[in-house]
Amino acid sequence: MGDGLHLPAAASTLLLAAFGVLTLLPHSVVGKPVEEENAGSSALLQRVKRGWVWNQFFVLEEYTGLEPLYIGKLHSDMDKGDGSIKYILTGEGAGTTFTIDDSTGDIHAIQRLDREVKAQYVLRAQARNRLTDRPLEPESEFIVKIQDINDNEPRFLDGPYQATVPEMSKIGTSVIQLTATDADDPTYGNSARVVYSILEGQPYFSVDPKTGVVRVSLADMDRETRENYTVVIQAKDMGGQLGGLAGTTTVNITLSDVNDNPPMFDQRLYQMSVPESAPVGSVVGRIWAKDRDIGVNAEMKYSIIDGDGRDTFDISTDPTNLFGIITVKKPLNFENKPSYTLKVEGANTHLDPTFRHRGPFKDVTIVHVSVEDVDEPPLFDSPAYLIELPEDAEVGTVVKTVSARDPDAPPVARYSIERSSDPEKFFYIEITSGALMTVRSLDREEIGWHNITVLAMEMNNPSQIASVSVAVKVSDVNDNPPSLSHYLEAVVCENAKAGQLIQTVTAVDPDEPLGGQHFYYSLAPEAANNPNFTLRDNQDNTAWILTRRGDWSQHDQTVFYLPIFISDGEQPVQTSTSTLTIRVCSCDHEGNIMSCNAEAYSLPASLSRGALIAILACIFVLLVMILLMLSLRAHRKKPYLCDEVENVHENIVRYDDEGGGEEDTEAFDIAAMWNPREAHHHLAKMRQDMLPEIESLSRYVPQKARSHCCKLVFFFCFICGRS
Repeated sequence: MGDGLHLPAAASTLLLAAFGVLTLLPHSVVGKPVEEENAGSSALLQRVKRGWVWNQFFVLEEYTGLEPLYIGKLHSDMDKGDGSIKYILTGEGAGTTFTIDDSTGDIHAIQRLDREVKAQYVLRAQARNRLTDRPLEPESEFIVKIQDINDNEPRFLDGPYQATVPEMSKIGTSVIQLTATDADDPTYGNSARVVYSILEGQPYFSVDPKTGVVRVSLADMDRETRENYTVVIQAKDMGGQLGGLAGTTTVNITLSDVNDNPPMFDQRLYQMSVPESAPVGSVVGRIWAKDRDIGVNAEMKYSIIDGDGRDTFDISTDPTNLFGIITVKKPLNFENKPSYTLKVEGANTHLDPTFRHRGPFKDVTIVHVSVEDVDEPPLFDSPAYLIELPEDAEVGTVVKTVSARDPDAPPVARYSIERSSDPEKFFYIEITSGALMTVRSLDREEIGWHNITVLAMEMNNPSQIASVSVAVKVSDVNDNPPSLSHYLEAVVCENAKAGQLIQTVTAVDPDEPLGGQHFYYSLAPEAANNPNFTLRDNQDNTAWILTRRGDWSQHDQTVFYLPIFISDGEQPVQTSTSTLTIRVCSCDHEGNIMSCNAEAYSLPASLSRGALIAILACIFVLLVMILLMLSLRAHRKKPYLCDEVENVHENIVRYDDEGGGEEDTEAFDIAAMWNPREAHHHLAKMRQDMLPEIESLSRYVPQKARSHCCKLVFFFCFICGRS
């Protein structure tokens, strides 16, 4: 059995004694004689006990010698020292970290061993016959353990550290806990036993030797005096004994702020000024109650607690919550009050109950505000004027007398009208008195409101101009007569009976009386005894036109004119007479109009776009045909004629109007198309106002070509008429 090279003396002595005992033991105890080897491999493998010795090896790490480190020795009792046995080493690190002398069994380490890299190696050993390479013993396993030495200093893996602690903290307040790690074996000796100490940072802080907790060791440390501290902490192994290894780290400690300082204004009296023309909300100035604290502990709230300007000025805190901003709350007037005094208080918004004894956490100052005089424009006695004037007011009527004064000086202002507000010049204002009067007649139905801008200018300083709005409402006067609305025509059917309603009439009036419109209807005096029609007033601003008889006929009379008298209910009463035109028409049994008198068929005053396009198309076709015929005559060629086709008798309908009706058509037979002169003869008998337009061309065209051309012309005229 092998032993360690660096074991303690007692252990080495015991191991050597054991080796000697094992070596001197008889073969009957430790195994069979070597001579029996020839008995066969089966007898060899049936051995129960090993015939060679091994044990666990120990070796110290970090060997720095020049020669390979001797680990131990393997020996079998079958080894006679003649070199017939070959020792083989396998397992972790065999051949790279550990080597074995295959003849003697000596094991050496050929590389530097580090317990922190690998603490133990598991190896296997075997004894074989050198000649036959047959195993003499079963393979056995043993362990080489690396013993620790103190070769690693403690380390602070997370350093350097940042920590904060509130200012004014009590002694013993925990700041931060530090932990140092040592790679040495904590189960062997004191190599990994760490003790903490403080190298820099006294007397403000201390560290617990065992736990590494850094604590406050000085009372009432003030952030406003000193804010940052640097503390150096040492960790030493071997329990802090002499010869131990040590590591250090730095802790940067910052004192956090607490509200332990009351605010204080840097001035006991502030002087400020503001022009009297400053609008509401204008900034007058700012004040500051300084606080040695920071952050929320320095935030302030300001308020005006007294003074004759507490209703005229206001104070608020700026977005940083540090400064007080004084602003104008009401309009200022130097002539009324040239100065104000304010008593302002500034107080902390976040208080710490621990430090209330250091209070009060507020302060008071005085602010004196002077109002500066400025040259102001004239000031009207009213911000706006609203006047109501009847529309029948006479020209020259005084609408309103406006008044403006100069706040800075006694002289009066000069008045004028801004012309863009009265472009049609209905009004005029007296330049010195401010009397606003009419210069044109007013008409509510034309303009119901007049919005006038009156200007007032200082006499001594024309650049100072003020303006005011004067709204003139034109009130209604009953000065317009009523008249019939758009129903000015009516129809009576030939089959209408006596008492039949033919039209409901209504009236309109531009006036707008307060009580609403109320119209009265009757027939005009000259038509009071009209034998054909009568009028019934419905007392609801409508009236009915009724027939007095039956047996109407277009042959007797086609149009009737009925004068209607209308009056309104306001004073002065306005009246008018409107004429209703009534036409006699033919109707079916349901009352639907079928036809009226011939006057209804007159051409309309204007043509539609489609009709104009159709007429232009017909003219274009005629021009093309004329050019074609002239070309044929110039070349003395036979006219282009279509093949003879069967004469199909048909009626070509001609429309002389866009409307429909039975009497709007005229029939033409085919003979009229072949003979224009004959056509003219027949047309003259039918209607004198409708002559064939192509007659003037017929004398220039051969008879046969003329017939075809006439067909085309009448066809296109038919199409145009349909369009």
